[in-house]
Amino acid sequence: MSNLRYEMIIVWSEEEDCFLVHLPDFPEQTYRTHGSSYEEAVRNGREVLQLLLEEDGLPLPEPKFSVAQ
Repeated sequence: MSNLRYEMIIVWSEEEDCFLVHLPDFPEQTYRTHGSSYEEAVRNGREVLQLLLEEDGLPLPEPKFSVAQ
């Protein structure tokens, strides 16, 4: 999963009663997925990123955030 170099913002929503996952490099939707726990939200966010990277014919955005390794 080293190709998943995109930022995930995970926030708690009192209204939705779950953690919401935002992928700012993919601005088409404010929130892409969610989870009842933080860990589930992370897993679901990674799954969505993997699906986005596998879509054929769509250009991928450059990750806006990069950490030196």
